[in-house]
Order: sequence, then C-alpha cells, then structure tokens
Amino acid sequence: MADKIQSISVKFAPAPDGADAGRVSIQNEILLGLPRKERALVLSKSEFVPLPARTILSEMGDPIELCYFLNSGVASIIHVMKDGKSVEVGLTGKEGFVGLPLVVGYRTSPTRAVIQIEATGHRIRARDLKNALGNCPVLEESLQCYSQELAVQAIQIAACNRLHEVNERLARWLLMSQDRVGESTFPLTQEFISHMLGTRRASVTVAAGSLQKAGLITYSRGQVTIENRAGLESAACECYEAINQQIERWHRDSR
Repeated sequence: MADKIQSISVKFAPAPDGADAGRVSIQNEILLGLPRKERALVLSKSEFVPLPARTILSEMGDPIELCYFLNSGVASIIHVMKDGKSVEVGLTGKEGFVGLPLVVGYRTSPTRAVIQIEATGHRIRARDLKNALGNCPVLEESLQCYSQELAVQAIQIAACNRLHEVNERLARWLLMSQDRVGESTFPLTQEFISHMLGTRRASVTVAAGSLQKAGLITYSRGQVTIENRAGLESAACECYEAINQQIERWHRDSR
C-alpha cells in the first residue's frame, strides 16, 4: 500500500563539483504516493535539478531522453503548429510528470513541455525510467492514471479555447497556475499568456485589465497577484471546475 504522507525529506549525494546538494523536501505527488521501495529506486536513478523559466523539458517530435517529476513550479504542455503558432493544451506541476509516452512504449513527444514558472524537479533518464517500471507496478499505474488526467485537461481546454471569452479563459488559467504554485503572486507576461491562450496580446491586455478593474487581480511589472480567489473562480468559465471535478471523481474511484 502507498504511504500516506504529505512530503518527505531526502539526503542527496554530493553534486559532481563536490558541493553538497543537501536535503530536499519531496513534494511531487506521484513520488509521494509510491511504496518506499519503489520511491527509493526511482530517486536512486534521479537527479534533483533547478528548472528556470523557459526551460524546454521536451520538444514536439523529438525523442524523449529525459523525464521529470516536477517538485515545484509549473510547466506548460503546448501544441505547436507548422507555422510556429502555439497553444497550451495542459499544465503540470508537483502533481505530475513529463515524459508520459514512454510508459506505453512510445519514444517521441507529441507536444512541447516548457517551464512557465520557475521550478525544480527530479530528472531521470528515459532508459532508467523504463528499467524501473518493470520493478515498480504502483509507479506504472500512477503514471497511466496521470496520463488520463492530462487528457481530460486537453479535452476541456480545447473546448474552452473555442467556446469561451478571453477573460474567462484567463481566469481559468490563473486558477490552474495558482493551484500548482501554491502562492498568490507569480511571474506573468502578457506576451507569454497570449501564446498559452492562443490569442492576441491586445486581447490579453483587455482581459487582464477587466479582471484587475474588478479587484480580482493586480498586475504589474511581469507579476500577477490574485487578490480575490473566490471572485476569480466566479469569473472563470465552467472548465476549471469541470476539470477538477472529473479528476476528483477518479481519485475517489481509486480509493
């Protein structure tokens, strides 16, 4: 049975340059949900790394060589068109994992995964992950379950981008990001969010101004602060609640 714990602290080996990596509080929910032996095996093959904003974790169409259990921060899962235009189809943070195609034997990534809010993570080589899966049945099942959670996001966000107004979509995006960061203030540029929502920067400016005028957020110098969480939930479209409700139903099913 998986351990019922909120976080654990692990002592990592010295870095190659001789510096001591120190103790790391593990926050990744997939790792925390593993039996001790499975978690120890995965961590023994992993490296704890900082992940600055704009770090690309996987590129669309490229072989997957490295996988990530995010410990903090947020990564965007992005679909890129041939003309270079892109749109976000999912978000992942400490609840998730980047490198899911490997779990079912695929070698390349169908999307780009890029850090949008500075993060840390446990990085593991693809071959080490594949070898570990043979001895980690709980990990394999957890990753398969998480793949379904990301699929729900992609389905709902596709509908959201087609049917809902920019200010509703921006509110949904801010809520999803805050859920993963755990803070009310985090970095945000209008140029970046326009790419994530697949809309013009001018539209994002108007939407952000509307939310700020309503007292739901403040935005200044590349930082956004959520001032009224309940109000922002009311301003968001139904998609935020729909995603969360489906994932919660699945979690209850698995108990």
